[in-house]
Amino acid sequence: MKALFARIVMLIIGVILLIQLWIFSSLVWWRTHPVNTTMFMRLDYWSDLKPIQHHWRDYDEISDNFKHAVLAGEDAKFIHHHGFDWAGIQHALERNNKKGEVVAGGSTISQQLAKNLFLYNKRSFVRKGQEAIATWMMERMWSKRRILEVYMNSVEFGQNIYGVEAAAQFYYGKSAKSLTREQAAFLAALLPNPKYYQNNRNDRKLQYRKRVILKYMNGTQKP
Repeated sequence: MKALFARIVMLIIGVILLIQLWIFSSLVWWRTHPVNTTMFMRLDYWSDLKPIQHHWRDYDEISDNFKHAVLAGEDAKFIHHHGFDWAGIQHALERNNKKGEVVAGGSTISQQLAKNLFLYNKRSFVRKGQEAIATWMMERMWSKRRILEVYMNSVEFGQNIYGVEAAAQFYYGKSAKSLTREQAAFLAALLPNPKYYQNNRNDRKLQYRKRVILKYMNGTQKP
């Protein structure tokens, strides 16, 4: 029995180490190569077998309007933290405790990207732990500019729509480079619940979020 238990423990440790090696090697490769698929994209495709809309665009091929909008909407302290916004996490915990349910996440752009690249959307302590490890590695291997570049190219904007170029083409029929302030703010406002907002574009929460992003986007500092 002890021998069996020891083998099970060693197997679990081996699997964990293999996962970390996979994440590490992927981060090394993606430092200089476009990210053409993520775990979220794969899960989305496997769920309905419909093609993924995704077109990689380099950092300078994306409108500065969208860079400021996504920072205002998702992570205004992005330049200043090292992957984790501890004050934001504490604030989210207090809001969730007050409401008695999860109403705020407190995740940074780096954490969201780590989840999108390697993990899944279901909440669990295991996923959050692995997300933290992947975020820690990413922040030490990639520049802030690279993290934001990959995030903008891989975040979800609707059913099977990934990356700001595909979103700009789908919603406005134009390139990500040409997005206006209003358009950039709208796309950034979609991010908390893109599949719902895709078909409910007049939702009051979405419109309020867009107005807030427009108000604060000029105060953000992009890498």
